[in-house]
Amino acid sequence: MSSPRHTLTSVVTGWLLLQSMSSLAAGTCERLVVTGSPDAPPYLWRDPQDPRHLMGANADLLKEAAMQIGVKVELLYAGKRSQALEEVRTGRMDLLADTPLNSNELESLDFIHPPITQNEIMVWTRVGQAQPFDSLADLHGHPGAISEKTRVTSGFDAAIKEHLNLEKQPNLTQAFQKLMLGQVDFVLAGRYAGMALTQTLGMSQDLPAQPLPLDRPGLYLALSFNSACNDSRLRGQLAKKMTELAASGRSGEAIARNLELWKAQLQQPTSAVNQ
Repeated sequence: MSSPRHTLTSVVTGWLLLQSMSSLAAGTCERLVVTGSPDAPPYLWRDPQDPRHLMGANADLLKEAAMQIGVKVELLYAGKRSQALEEVRTGRMDLLADTPLNSNELESLDFIHPPITQNEIMVWTRVGQAQPFDSLADLHGHPGAISEKTRVTSGFDAAIKEHLNLEKQPNLTQAFQKLMLGQVDFVLAGRYAGMALTQTLGMSQDLPAQPLPLDRPGLYLALSFNSACNDSRLRGQLAKKMTELAASGRSGEAIARNLELWKAQLQQPTSAVNQ
């Protein structure tokens, strides 16, 4: 019969072995299956040349960060935003690459800080507009439009629902067309999406953006609680890389590069992009 001391030693040795194996397992995540919005250029959108995958600034930045920490990523199309969120929430996919910070999702997702990219929501008006639209208060009493695809912070969303008369349009093209026709006085849109689309539609001289952004929603990486790769080591490495990206200016470079790619796609008749 084993002595109590020998038994205790065996238990401790076994526990330490399990802990070591667990630590090794936690550090062996070699591949992240990632998804996100298929309609948020230049940050993320469906690749018209390979519709099974997503492309964009967030895709480029995530791949760069993942390569540096030794993890492979594959950015897959999972359907519209709500479907992509469900795929990650359930753990069928590991990570969202472009989600706004949403308190409703904190029970199922780990948001990585700081955001991988940041958008700016601008006010677009017709040239010669007499009324200055530099603040939310300036927009009171004026009809406006916004694309259903435009994402804002939760606080700004509550403010515009309470104070503004906004028509939601299926896409940004239709919102700008209503502005061009004088059916609304302003459009709320992301800086880069609005810039690219007005240029492509030949409206940039007629529909300028006001100089000051009204909202700055961050777009975050968010790991599923149910992902086998979700551990403190990976979250820490990703947070470190997001901090480095924010300080280096690489985010701006990736956005500019993908903005040009998206504009080129918009000018192709066969482009599947629909903003």
